[in-house]
Amino acid sequence: MALDNHSPSLEILVRGPEEFSLWSGPPFVNGQPGVKLEKISCVNAKFSDDGSRLMVIKSNSVISVYDCKNAKEIRSFELPNVTSAILSPGGTYLQTFQKPSAPQEKNVTLWKTETGDPVYQHSQKHLTKNTWPAIQFSSDEATACRLATNEVQFFDGGDFSKGIISRLRVPGVAAVELSSTPGSHIAAFVPESKGIPASVQIFASGNASQSQAIARRNFFRCSTTQLKWNHGSTGLLVVVQSDVDKTNQSYYGESKLHYLTTDGKHEGLVPLRKEGPVHDAQWSYSGLEFAVVYGFMPAKATLFDKNCNPLLELGTGPYNTIRWNPKGKFLCLAGFGNLPGDMVFWDYSDKKQLTATKAEWSVTSEWSPDGRYFMTATTAPRLQVDNGIKIFHYNGSLYFKKMFNKLYQVDWKPESPSKFGDITELIKSLDLGKVEDKKPPGQGPKTTQAAAKASSANPPAQKPAAYRPPHAKTAAAIQAQLLGESPGESLSKNALRNKKKREKQREKKTASDASSS
Repeated sequence: MALDNHSPSLEILVRGPEEFSLWSGPPFVNGQPGVKLEKISCVNAKFSDDGSRLMVIKSNSVISVYDCKNAKEIRSFELPNVTSAILSPGGTYLQTFQKPSAPQEKNVTLWKTETGDPVYQHSQKHLTKNTWPAIQFSSDEATACRLATNEVQFFDGGDFSKGIISRLRVPGVAAVELSSTPGSHIAAFVPESKGIPASVQIFASGNASQSQAIARRNFFRCSTTQLKWNHGSTGLLVVVQSDVDKTNQSYYGESKLHYLTTDGKHEGLVPLRKEGPVHDAQWSYSGLEFAVVYGFMPAKATLFDKNCNPLLELGTGPYNTIRWNPKGKFLCLAGFGNLPGDMVFWDYSDKKQLTATKAEWSVTSEWSPDGRYFMTATTAPRLQVDNGIKIFHYNGSLYFKKMFNKLYQVDWKPESPSKFGDITELIKSLDLGKVEDKKPPGQGPKTTQAAAKASSANPPAQKPAAYRPPHAKTAAAIQAQLLGESPGESLSKNALRNKKKREKQREKKTASDASSS
């Protein structure tokens, strides 16, 4: 059932407590995945961004790199006290962080994966979210940079023997994000200090010695930021988070979404139409539009174009996650984490909702590189029970489900979406399997018909309500409020009030009819 001879096959990395495997597919032969690489001992594993290499941390001193074309190990590194490692986007380099055994020890190393030779080293005391990976690359690996004290240092990604080729001075800089495709710009975050507001500034990385920012946005009450570049490096979304909400509406502080463009046309807040936190903000793969889930529950979801104009409203509900289909056209809006797992699939090019379903307890979720499948997973250590994988079709129908005693990681092998055909043609290839694919979520059409008959014979209104003690009613009302739902108690009071009004009206009418007769 392959699409054509030129399209790569899909693969999935599945890691348990002590080992990982590589699955081939979907589509799966006889409904079960094939195994390309079976049960390799490891403590962690990660693909390069282009899917050409796979890094496997086998222990705290052994790291192996595999060629994803043939699943063969191409090199192994023996490094004591490794705490973190990552491949460059194209798999050319392996970057490692080792616990320093002495002050000023050069414990961050960049290795050439083909030869195993170190090409760059520097000293770094701590490993934090803002400082790892220590060296950031553009997607083509042509541009590389690292955050240093009060400056950003740039390297030639093809030749690190040149050393630092330019420096960008940014006093107080705490975090940077290099645009990926292309690596033409860099965003720098400077925290609030001594009454001076925090700021995010955009610089041209190709002319880093010139420290004039081409875009800048200042803000007070800022603890952390998330910097999100679009494909094309023309726009930057900045999620600004503060630990304290001055309005006292949220225990978790407040967040705002800012938008900056490299041409200077937009520097300001994204016009969100509901008060509350920013749950998720994601660029589409084209980089021409972005989606935001925001507001107190039930959250609101809106699509914007690159000029920050609203394009489409996706409604409200218990949502906190946006996932764009890499081939365009489709989008999944979901509520994971502490939410019930609702998922809504949209055809946003036709501006219509396809279906609504659920994937309870999901920890991770992502579209396949060809855009035909959407995979969710429940993994440890976030959840210790009900670990498993679910794969859905692009329209939300369940295709595959598998449970595990313990599951720690599930990832699609990255592939460029351009390697696959048009999404409409890809969808047509699924038509033959639709009838078979719809069987797993239900028990077949007979059971469904029987259930429908039973429900019509016994409508919900005729069922007696179960007794609920007062404390249970209060707890249900609180939970409904947290999830953005209407408390059942208030609804029943309203219904009772309306019922009494109708009864009084009927009594008045009866009395008037009797007097007139």
